[in-house]
Amino acid sequence: MVNVNNQVRVYKPFIGPFDPCPPMLYRTYVIPPNQYITFQPLDWPQFSLQEALTRGTLWPNLYSPYSPNRSVQEGEA
Repeated sequence: MVNVNNQVRVYKPFIGPFDPCPPMLYRTYVIPPNQYITFQPLDWPQFSLQEALTRGTLWPNLYSPYSPNRSVQEGEA
């Protein structure tokens, strides 16, 4: 099974001396698990049908949860 914590990458963006906004020291992005799986092996474990519909995939190894950025307040964007 793919470890969800291994899917998140962190980088340090460039901070210009004249940026008008407060700098964001670190940014994160997610690498989907299908980028590392070259072929689908036989007899992979499967979610139940209801859980697969909820998670968006039949196979736990291809599951990548979505966690929206909660730092933006509703109505700001």
